[in-house]
Amino acid sequence: MRVLDAAAVSGWAAASVRSLDRLRTAIDGINVYPVADSDTGSNLLYTMTGAHEALTSAEPADAAEALAVLARGAVAHARGNSGVILSQVVRGMAEWAANGEDLDGAGLAAALGHADQAATGAVSRPVAGTMLTVLHAVAAAVRGTTRTLPEVAREVVTVAAAALEETPKQLPALAKAGVVDAGGRGLVAVLDALAGVITGETEEPGHDLRAVASLPEQVPYAWEVMYLLDEVDEARLPALRKELSGFGDSVTVAGDGSGSHAVHVHCADIGAAIEAGLQLGRPRKIRVEPLLTPTPIEPGGGIDRSVVAVVRGGGLAELLRAEGVAVLAVPEGELPSVEDMIGLFNEAAGQHLSVLPGGPDLTAAADTAAGHPMAGERDVVVIPCSSPVQVLAALAVHDGDRRVNDDVVAMAEAAGATRRGELRIAREESLTWVGRAQSGDVIGLVDDEVVLIEPAPASATNLVAAAVSVLNRMLALGGELVTVLSGADAPPRVAAELAEQLRLEHPEVELTSYAGGQSDAVLLMGVE
Repeated sequence: MRVLDAAAVSGWAAASVRSLDRLRTAIDGINVYPVADSDTGSNLLYTMTGAHEALTSAEPADAAEALAVLARGAVAHARGNSGVILSQVVRGMAEWAANGEDLDGAGLAAALGHADQAATGAVSRPVAGTMLTVLHAVAAAVRGTTRTLPEVAREVVTVAAAALEETPKQLPALAKAGVVDAGGRGLVAVLDALAGVITGETEEPGHDLRAVASLPEQVPYAWEVMYLLDEVDEARLPALRKELSGFGDSVTVAGDGSGSHAVHVHCADIGAAIEAGLQLGRPRKIRVEPLLTPTPIEPGGGIDRSVVAVVRGGGLAELLRAEGVAVLAVPEGELPSVEDMIGLFNEAAGQHLSVLPGGPDLTAAADTAAGHPMAGERDVVVIPCSSPVQVLAALAVHDGDRRVNDDVVAMAEAAGATRRGELRIAREESLTWVGRAQSGDVIGLVDDEVVLIEPAPASATNLVAAAVSVLNRMLALGGELVTVLSGADAPPRVAAELAEQLRLEHPEVELTSYAGGQSDAVLLMGVE
């Protein structure tokens, strides 16, 4: 049975350095900020070179020990977001190998799966279309395999190359520039080197590296801060990630498996980033480099703006994505961080961004991010929405051919003119303006005011009756269009039965219903 040994690991490190050195200039040429580091090729090369030097100065007894040394060297020398992620790929493989399992075909597949988890876990907000996407595709393709080591190695490089080709479809900036993700290309080179060492086939697969002919002149607007953090309680690392995400983006906190962590953040406040580490441990090897102003990517046709949304409910998020809107789906009960919001902004094209938040708390979070230094010089306007139905109303009148200001005004007016109703299930006894509600009762609201209580149980019949009653109140003031979003707990037939009842009582009204997937309300209703 063929397995990876210490010599093979050392050969992989050396081959990776050679591959990255050859690709460095080309990789640096395909960067599109903020998709990748400002110097991804050099960052990956420096990270892997440091790891290789650490390995050559040691005398590991087996593959597990060799990978552990390689991981410590990679974390200690990691540069840039891409370098930190690469260090976690090695660390994940080292952690799996430390269990004592053979690194044969099945073992390599399992090690890559653990590497995928380690690398993704180190990043505060993983983004589709990056080197993490390439790694995830590889791990998923070989998961549970029983093939030989060379067969798994060949499958890894084939899947990685295919996943890299898909990255321009997953990030607008890459698609506009006509390039693949730079970090992903570097990871493919490292995996190619691994396959070459395993199979003895040194010829590397080719890849068309297309560089941007000319990018607009850019100026520093923020900073990349990196340092190694020692003597830190690992239980406090999530708090560090959260604090760093509060004033920056591209946050990674990655361990080397022996107590040291590489901290990376893009931010406008260098002192705050370092002080966050000082509160938890001992920072060392602090490095600060300027970042460049992100150049908004303008799609074809002269369009200079985009609409993005931040909402709760998986069904609603998918509905908006189908309309070409970049969406941040926020779990129920949580608020998006500044990094989450900045990441959403960076997924969109154009100098002007109109943000549609699906609730008052999401509006506040969007307002905070819109004025953040990491938003750069883009013109970000938040259109206040108190409900997802107002998001849909605003999006319905969006017209990219209008002047930007006129389009913003039209969306704001549409959202503000949409009356909103809800049906919720009472979770506990409460006193309302229309009486006492018991746990399990159906509560109807119009513009946040309780207007009816339907006694439990919340059957489809009761829900339809309550919804019609709420809509009658809303339509009493006029209205032509009713939009209904059914929640995750709504009975399957509610939307259809409500449509039938509404046709009988209000044949003049047009009804549109969708599966919103929200968990806080059984039905959300809007009247325009």
